[in-house]
Amino acid sequence: MRRKDKAITDRGEIDDIISRSLVCRLALSRNNIPYVIPLCFGYDGKYLYFHSAGEGTKIDILEENPDVAFEFDTDCEPLPSEKSCAWSMKYRSVVGAGRAVFVEDPGEKLAALDIIFSHYSHHTSGLDSGATDVITVFKVRIREMTGKKSRM
Repeated sequence: MRRKDKAITDRGEIDDIISRSLVCRLALSRNNIPYVIPLCFGYDGKYLYFHSAGEGTKIDILEENPDVAFEFDTDCEPLPSEKSCAWSMKYRSVVGAGRAVFVEDPGEKLAALDIIFSHYSHHTSGLDSGATDVITVFKVRIREMTGKKSRM
């Protein structure tokens, strides 16, 4: 990171940014062509969890290349200035990389769906194992991540 003064090194603060984010932007790549998609997610400190239909561009790319990058941001606010080039932005963000793996085990799928659901509410999904037959779940094992903040 170029600006070490903006780096977030405290894992608790990084986890807080992720927990307060509503969307994870997941970056995929096929044939050196990038593809970024905003997704609902869950996080347990080690993995990011996602659910999806069983087919589509995202699934096709992940089957070919499971290496991904991700981004979260929160507390974003533009900071205007009288001078056009002096505007700034207040924010906290996390970027990282990892490898996606499809979750096949029905029990692990239910647990992942509960993690995703609990990110957006204080409840579990309430689904039973039969519901997992039509839902694709994948998880990203976090290999690295860094945090950054400005004007906080």
